[in-house]
Amino acid sequence: MAVYGYHRTSTRDQHLDRGVLEIKRFCETTPIILTEIFTDKLTGKCFDRPEYQFLRKRILPGDILIVTELDRLGRTKLGILKELKYFQEKGVRVMVLELPTTLIDLSQFSNELARMMIETINNMMIELYASMAEAEMKKKEKRQREGIETKKLRGEWDDYGRPAAIDQGVFDQAFQRVFKGEITPTKLRKELGLSHTTFYRYRARLLEKIEKSPDL
Repeated sequence: MAVYGYHRTSTRDQHLDRGVLEIKRFCETTPIILTEIFTDKLTGKCFDRPEYQFLRKRILPGDILIVTELDRLGRTKLGILKELKYFQEKGVRVMVLELPTTLIDLSQFSNELARMMIETINNMMIELYASMAEAEMKKKEKRQREGIETKKLRGEWDDYGRPAAIDQGVFDQAFQRVFKGEITPTKLRKELGLSHTTFYRYRARLLEKIEKSPDL
């Protein structure tokens, strides 16, 4: 029997080692001897993760798979349950550290009724946590969309592959020439290489700052 750990983080998560250490510490406090830990730093939406796919092919009936949380497997309820069913049909025991009922070895129960009760509770908890993982993912995606739209409205696209047209400070300095009558707004816009919409968006920000702080 082999015991494998698996941990996944998103590309923005810097705590890959935290999950690995959690799995190692769990095994150190139990009679379980850890064989190997596989890690991926990829989104949980996609199951085509190199280390995870290698693990799926390598793991055998009778082996144990340990994960810290259900959403380390995936981020959608359907996806998580599908993966758990795959391991169950393959005869692999999955232990989820955030779900204590999955840490109980049901094969050791001599009382059939007690075993069925724990198994039922286990399945209910898995359904609940899988639903929570999906709800959290949708919430994050909604916040991300709202954040992107806000950045678009402010002209701040740096985080999404499209740099801001010009630094606001540079624009403010250049626009002083318009205030001094040295250049017309149209000529300055062309000189800065800005579109009509972008130019007047920056101008509006500058005027807003001046209104709030007349000394500028």
